[in-house]
Amino acid sequence: MFTIKAANDPRTLNRVLICRPPKNIISQNELISLWEQKCGHTFTKTFLLEEELVKQSKTLPLPHNIRASILHSIFGRGDLMKFEIGEDELEASQLYPDYNYTSIDQLLHIFRVHPLPPPPYAAFE
Repeated sequence: MFTIKAANDPRTLNRVLICRPPKNIISQNELISLWEQKCGHTFTKTFLLEEELVKQSKTLPLPHNIRASILHSIFGRGDLMKFEIGEDELEASQLYPDYNYTSIDQLLHIFRVHPLPPPPYAAFE
């Protein structure tokens, strides 16, 4: 919905719109914890130290080292979310504070109560 609002908003003309709603910025561990609370199960977790990912990105052969580097960037350093918004950039939830977006917690509740139906089978099986 942010994108639709921004498409007709003159304030966004020739600007970068970043969709980073505050209630949806959570770590993978927080996401797993939320899901455990929703479904009432505790999952077995295996943790990998950040140093191990860095070591793998330096020592594994191609293309496996690329996978380790990307995982380190996303989960170790948080590069997808931990960056400053520039002067010519706008953050959608600040631009439209009146819009009540669906939080991750609400979305997990929806998935728990109303799971998606199984995908349809192809017509020519």
